[in-house]
Amino acid sequence: MADWPILSLVTFMPLVGVVFLLMIRSSGPAADENARLVAIWTSGFTFIVSLLLLFGFDSSQSGYQFEEFATWIEGTGINYHMGVDGLSMPFILLSTFLTPFAILASWKAITNRVREYMIAFLVLETMMIGMFASLDMLMFYLFFEGVLIPMFLIIGVWGGPRRVYAAFKFFLYTLAGSVLMLVCMLTMYAMAGTTDIPQLAAFSFAPSLQTWLFLGFFASFAVKVPMWPVHTWLPDAHVEAPTAGSMILAGVLLKMGGYGFLRFSLPMFPDASAYFAPYIFGLSVIAVIYTSLVALAQSDMKKLIAYSSVAHMGFVTIGIFSLNEQGVAGAMFQMISHGLVSAALFFCVGVVYDRLHTRDIDAYGGVADSMPRYAAWFMLMMMASVGLPGTSGFVGEMLVLVGAWQAASWVAVFAATGLILGAAYMLWLYRRVVFGRAVKRSVIDMPRLEGRETFIFVPLTILVIWFGVYPSSLLDVMAVSITDLLAQMEFGAQTASALK
Repeated sequence: MADWPILSLVTFMPLVGVVFLLMIRSSGPAADENARLVAIWTSGFTFIVSLLLLFGFDSSQSGYQFEEFATWIEGTGINYHMGVDGLSMPFILLSTFLTPFAILASWKAITNRVREYMIAFLVLETMMIGMFASLDMLMFYLFFEGVLIPMFLIIGVWGGPRRVYAAFKFFLYTLAGSVLMLVCMLTMYAMAGTTDIPQLAAFSFAPSLQTWLFLGFFASFAVKVPMWPVHTWLPDAHVEAPTAGSMILAGVLLKMGGYGFLRFSLPMFPDASAYFAPYIFGLSVIAVIYTSLVALAQSDMKKLIAYSSVAHMGFVTIGIFSLNEQGVAGAMFQMISHGLVSAALFFCVGVVYDRLHTRDIDAYGGVADSMPRYAAWFMLMMMASVGLPGTSGFVGEMLVLVGAWQAASWVAVFAATGLILGAAYMLWLYRRVVFGRAVKRSVIDMPRLEGRETFIFVPLTILVIWFGVYPSSLLDVMAVSITDLLAQMEFGAQTASALK
């Protein structure tokens, strides 16, 4: 197994499904069903193959594993280089795990251009996996930007009434920041003579240059996270995206910015990362408190959960720039946990939206009477979102607060208020939608959960509880890589000080 190009196989396997989908020329219900089957089998098999990464990963080993290397552009220092460590491997598994469930969530909701929709999702899966597996800066950029195209189409073609506006806003916001990142990448290549990420991480950039490089990368990653005040594209994108698009957008795409900070900003620009940490703390605290208050004022279920995602990702940036093991581990754990919980919450909205075709909170009430099992799933995911002990949400937030307290106690104090506000808006949402007596005929007549919908909820629930009860199963995978990252950052900071 060690000689297999497992990463390339996992990355490009969804494109095999795309080829089969392109062969489906006819239209009609039979062709649509075939397209769905090809997509679910392809994404399911991709997830099974990706489990080889988990079973073959040595969590006690430092450095990258499953490396693949080939000369791409001769004589330029630009190569095809892939590999994973404890920081990237969990995100690859998260991507391959969520994609089949997102396709299942679309099974009945998407009825027009089904083949093209499934092609967009499989291409999106390739781009997500490739980005997390890339160890070459140019490859990373191509995959990083490539994600925009299928998600732009998913929102713009299969989204809600204002889908074109939301799709263009999503595209332009994320592209604008990435242009600045590309300029910084070209500068780094000109100085180091290579686009290899491990070599760039070991290269010492001058402290004055680090500042500008950090800001260029920050412009891109901050939009992707998204941080306040460049978060306004996210609520619009979520509201207009189909349910499956929201599941992947919140579950995986928001993590690209956090991963970028860990892969580029901290190891390559350690001096600048430490310098800008207080400013990022300030922006993150504003994000946690402000967007939580905005969530309290929402009448649309999707928009409320979208604003909650901004608040949760504020915890992630606080943890990353705490620059200690507890904070970084908490940020990583929070990203994986949020990927599972937010995907489940958006699916919860999609389940009732498919029945009543409205996301207005006032249109519901008493859902527990007509859909008791749904009410139980929704309650569990809501509790995980607010950080109930025994769920994955608690572990990440607690570690982030511990790390933040060590770095700057005022940050931990203000961030902790976000937990209180988070409980307020999620409990408010749950009470309005689920509790009370069902008086609306549309709610009373809602059909109960289908087997397909239960099949989506069960594995998400198992993982949320598993990571909450046994967090070391995830923390152990990341521990060595986090220790190496912080040691590399400390060494880089010392080298930068010597260059002053």
